[in-house]
Amino acid sequence: MTDTFQSSTPIYSQLAERINKQILRGDLKPGDKLPSVREMGLQVNVNPNTVQRTYRELEGMMIVESRRGQGTFVTEDLNILQKMRERLKQEEISQFVSNMHEMGYANEEIEAGLQNYLANDKEEDAE
Repeated sequence: MTDTFQSSTPIYSQLAERINKQILRGDLKPGDKLPSVREMGLQVNVNPNTVQRTYRELEGMMIVESRRGQGTFVTEDLNILQKMRERLKQEEISQFVSNMHEMGYANEEIEAGLQNYLANDKEEDAE
């Protein structure tokens, strides 16, 4: 993980988002142990209290679970992980569409542009 954070968003939120994306990509699998609070703090160059808050936030969302004396683990509840995946997808789509609308694009133009992009992306993958 890189240790650059945006000043406009709390670091614990950004760190939680990074962990969520690691789970989505499969870098962290259900049941995997997260680094200790101190270890993660050193990895990303933040105060351990910030990491603790990140883990608490993820635990509140039921994405991770703390096991006394063992550490913090990615949930093994695939239903929760699927809901997280869907939520993050919708958030990204919403942000993308909002940005396109701000630039003056109509829904039809956005859809056509996206279809064209995906078609070209498939062709590049086939090469």
